[in-house]
Amino acid sequence: MERTNKRFDDYLQQIPEQSRATIQTLNQIVVDIFGESERSIWEGTFWGGSEQTIIGYGDFKYKRSDKKQVEWFMVGVALQKNYYSYYINAIDGKQYLVKKYAGKLGKVRIGASSISFKKIEDLNIETMKEIIQIAYAQTLNT
Repeated sequence: MERTNKRFDDYLQQIPEQSRATIQTLNQIVVDIFGESERSIWEGTFWGGSEQTIIGYGDFKYKRSDKKQVEWFMVGVALQKNYYSYYINAIDGKQYLVKKYAGKLGKVRIGASSISFKKIEDLNIETMKEIIQIAYAQTLNT
């Protein structure tokens, strides 16, 4: 995936109308902590080979297992075909925060660093804000 020059408002107009309010709410939760200047749109082939568009917040660099240094986002928001996702690349020790807080996030599906849900009401927003705050603090230390 690569960072694009696409503006958030342009991306918002491209998604189905019934999903815009949820994406705006998920975005605002992150922007309240990271700020709008930390937001960018990423597009391309994501893990697993699917084409994705992700709103990324907070840049950081890391070394992949092949020793190549890459740029990535700390927090991401995406509209999938049948659900919404947050991607949280922050860790506590060697564990992704998503795994650490899994039991407090609500009626969601948890991946290694992802949280997926069908309705925003299924997500515990206060816990999500706590995780995003920790993620933001980690971007300040990279």
